[in-house]
Amino acid sequence: MSYFHDHVMQMKKMLNQLDGWIDKAVSHAKAKSFDSAVYFTARLAPDQYPFSRQVQAACDNAKFAAARLTGKDPPKHPDTEQTVDDLKARIRTCVAYLDTLRAADFDATEGRLIALPFLEGKVMTSADYLRESSLPNFYFHLTTAYAILRHNGVDVGKRDYIGSLSVRDR
Repeated sequence: MSYFHDHVMQMKKMLNQLDGWIDKAVSHAKAKSFDSAVYFTARLAPDQYPFSRQVQAACDNAKFAAARLTGKDPPKHPDTEQTVDDLKARIRTCVAYLDTLRAADFDATEGRLIALPFLEGKVMTSADYLRESSLPNFYFHLTTAYAILRHNGVDVGKRDYIGSLSVRDR
């Protein structure tokens, strides 16, 4: 496995964790007798993206990282989700895209210059892009989505965030 592929696969794992947090949020809403759609617009601060946009942004960061690092075109996902089920479908679609990538797709990534559409005319090396832009943005949106759910009473904790570990006997 390559350094770059490993990081993209970790993003995939974390998106699957996010999907599980949403399941817990739906169960929490049902147990408390309110519509889980409430979470859709929940936010931690008035000037921050709501939960739905945090999920979209986490997905976008993962797919854009994978596409840019491999030199491929990312799939297009319009931000049209209107329900919790739509958000879960967005996550599944993004994970399915990440599943199409193999370690060999990242063979030419080292030293690749990544064009930054949000900074016209600027580029970063692949390693700098992953370390300084892609990973921090991905984890920012993922963690904020987690914090929004936690703040609203959803019973998620560190184990829900980290997920399973690849442990084995000595």
